[in-house]
Amino acid sequence: MKNIVILISGGGSNMQAIVQATQRDHWPERLGARVAAVISNQAQARGLAIAQAHGVATQVVDHTQYPTREAFDAQLMASIDSHQPTLVVLAGFMRILTPGFVAHYSGRLLNIHPSLLPAFTGLHTHRRAIEAGCKFAGATVHLVTAELDHGPILAQAVVPVLPNDDEASLAARVLTQEHLIYPRAIAQLLAQL
Repeated sequence: MKNIVILISGGGSNMQAIVQATQRDHWPERLGARVAAVISNQAQARGLAIAQAHGVATQVVDHTQYPTREAFDAQLMASIDSHQPTLVVLAGFMRILTPGFVAHYSGRLLNIHPSLLPAFTGLHTHRRAIEAGCKFAGATVHLVTAELDHGPILAQAVVPVLPNDDEASLAARVLTQEHLIYPRAIAQLLAQL
């Protein structure tokens, strides 16, 4: 059985879409994969309760309890590796990971970013797209590399930027597409592994 470990920091809506897709689409039978665990760096992350409600094991590795980014990443790796993951999936995990962490999971560490990469790496993507006068925005699933939001692109979804959009309305429209493309990109990558 191929194991997926999902990392979250907040509400976990992308995590929920992935968990539901694995259950609805019968991934365990078709791809031999399951979400083995959801790990958060925030004890109060709402996504932990959602994962538990779906029968997925959860764990908290609180980054504030470690003196350095490297110490946190070392503990996070130990927690992840205890589940023997085929893939590690970032789903709203709001920590920049060290190069050593990224190298440890090279080729099997995925992220979803709320822009059409390579445009608008980093934060505040929707506001920046509106301010730049973009006619389209979207989301990108990519493999994680040491350079923030620059890994090989696996999937993208495009949405229009409407004349009356603000950050919240554009973010909501993009998020609906994230929930569709992330599970599909994961399934495609798992089929290759």
